[in-house]
Amino acid sequence: MPLTLYYHPLSSFCHKVLVALYEYAIEFERRIIDLSSETDRAELRALWPLCKFPVIVDHANPQGLPESSVIIEYLDRFYAGQHCLLPSDWNTALQVRLWDRFFDQYVQAPMQRIVADRLYAKNDDLSAERATLMTAYGMLERQLASRSWVASPTFSMADCAAAPALFYANNVLPFPEDCRHLNAYFDRLTQRPSVLRVLEEAKPWFAFYPFAEAIPERFR
Repeated sequence: MPLTLYYHPLSSFCHKVLVALYEYAIEFERRIIDLSSETDRAELRALWPLCKFPVIVDHANPQGLPESSVIIEYLDRFYAGQHCLLPSDWNTALQVRLWDRFFDQYVQAPMQRIVADRLYAKNDDLSAERATLMTAYGMLERQLASRSWVASPTFSMADCAAAPALFYANNVLPFPEDCRHLNAYFDRLTQRPSVLRVLEEAKPWFAFYPFAEAIPERFR
């Protein structure tokens, strides 16, 4: 196979890339990285010295390509065919990139700090992280008031970013009930075949997730 993905099935940023790969229907080899294994860490570090996943290797150009958004842009350029996740229209593509960054920076980042706090029993003050998530939920509620997908008329890279970010964020700080557009969007995302496949593959690993008890029964 021309592509190898270095990843972990529980990682939200890896989920983002997996959703894109399944949307594109691209065949790829899987290399699960256990960060507790020095052998695995050394293998990943050789590709990306920061030792973070996901990293993808295109064996036609065997240099590790890191960062979920960069990976998806690469796949969109060289492997997408007719099914692109980056719109050809510049203005729409700009919105897709904006909302992709929004999910990474303002949903994933505070969510991951909350998860890490429980994982390492730090008991830090996380009021700022929760406030950021609530602000993000409010912004999404307004953004989604008149659209099915967050940044484009069709499913895009921004929705690939949204799926894992919102799945895990909803566990650590549930969406307000009155955010009906956000809740409806989350339902659309989690009914998408590519997203369902990612969540199904993650099931065996959910027991290691610090908020496992908060995962809705329908996803277990």
